[in-house]
Amino acid sequence: MAKPLIAVTMGDPAGIGPEICLRLLARESLLAEGLPVVIGDADILDRAASHCGLRPARRRMTLEEFARTARTIEEPVVVDVGALAADTLRPGTVGPETGRAAYRYIEAAIDAALAGTIDAITTAPIHKEALRAAGIPFPGHTEIFIEKTGTRRACMMLTSPEITCSFVTAHVGYRDVPGLLNQARIVEVIELTAEAMGRLRGRAPSLVVCGLNPHAGEHGLFGDGEEERIILPAIEQARAAGFAVEGPLPPDTAFLPARRRTTDAFVCMYHDQGHIPLKALAFDEAINVTLGLPIIRTSVDHGTALDIAWQGQANPNSLFEAIRLAARLAQDQPAPATTP
Repeated sequence: MAKPLIAVTMGDPAGIGPEICLRLLARESLLAEGLPVVIGDADILDRAASHCGLRPARRRMTLEEFARTARTIEEPVVVDVGALAADTLRPGTVGPETGRAAYRYIEAAIDAALAGTIDAITTAPIHKEALRAAGIPFPGHTEIFIEKTGTRRACMMLTSPEITCSFVTAHVGYRDVPGLLNQARIVEVIELTAEAMGRLRGRAPSLVVCGLNPHAGEHGLFGDGEEERIILPAIEQARAAGFAVEGPLPPDTAFLPARRRTTDAFVCMYHDQGHIPLKALAFDEAINVTLGLPIIRTSVDHGTALDIAWQGQANPNSLFEAIRLAARLAQDQPAPATTP
């Protein structure tokens, strides 16, 4: 196929999203892999460029113009959504107006992907408090993409050369996790993870499933028997289906170096179980991928970093890596296949 066209949502305007998008537009070496189209507010990007000492975007167009001419674009472009006036924005602050704007960028990108106007989406960070302040009923990107694409089987995966983790539950409180675990959901995440890692590795992957409780429950001593009642039966079902799966392993030893060398991905029961080791080992290289969608979506693995927003200090490497993976997935096939 031709060079893939990748929509990059600007993220929360008050965070580092505008800066890392500007750095992406200036990164000419990435153009050999995919053509980035930043979906956001052009005037905000211009103001951020002035604050950060960066070159402003060279070309802009409206959403309507982009819909008509997307496949003729030959250089990076900013698609101006017009969601928020630049002179009203206060960088580094949380507010409903920035949450609302970030959500509009995401909606525009999803609409373009579903229409076939673009080949993939890469998202800059949004702020969950700003989303909530705007009355938007989603805790994060993953849930927005699942809802807007009508996807029934999906999960979050963070991947890097050092470690990859997928998640049975994600943006929920700890007290809610045990009630959300069931055998079917764990098998679903194993299947989605195996399919994704098979594409990335070019072979059948080796997976490890973590337990929920300390020491993986210690044979019922900790927790409510989740390992014996739910997690182990899911692993056995996945093995019977032909997947190479080990576990449930104690979470405190599952990520040791020797284990990581033989494991393609870890299936984690909750958000921090996988995010902590992954960000400790690969913060600048990790990429967030939503598995199971009918469209390709990758993302940075970090937040809005309001404390350094618009100061020219943001590291764009996670965004660069997310673009590279989106381009690779788009080159492989039009969109990630879901597991039947």
